[in-house]
Amino acid sequence: MKTIQVVAAVIQEGNRFFATQRGYGPWKDSWEFPGGKIEAGETPEAALAREMLEELDTVVSIGQKLAQVEYDYPDFHLSMGCYLCRVLTGSLELREHESARWLSREELDSVAWLPADQMVVRLLQENAPFTAGGNCPGGEQLHTPNPSPQESAP
Repeated sequence: MKTIQVVAAVIQEGNRFFATQRGYGPWKDSWEFPGGKIEAGETPEAALAREMLEELDTVVSIGQKLAQVEYDYPDFHLSMGCYLCRVLTGSLELREHESARWLSREELDSVAWLPADQMVVRLLQENAPFTAGGNCPGGEQLHTPNPSPQESAP
């Protein structure tokens, strides 16, 4: 099975987290933490900085690694490094996504997350408050179960 290496920004502002809704592909309309593929020769942090500029016209401060998610989608294995971030400059302008919301921990369940992002959501809900670059679980390894038949349908 092909492995795709990606990074995701868990952008935090106070007690809220930035969620984006996919505007394309088989998981269109599902919610995710913004990010994208790591290109050849890029570090995860460089890929994340590039993706935030491309997708959101925003420069972020990249803090500690929150989690490494390993998830088997029907056609590929996703390996996703998730980093706590905060906005330095920019307007979080949606260039690829349909919609976006700032969600508190209590509101995180109010949207339909992509399967791989669901473990990150649980991690955010279960842990004490932390800030980008501050105290966080730090690189927790998360393995999500294989998708059920209804989750694997595009």
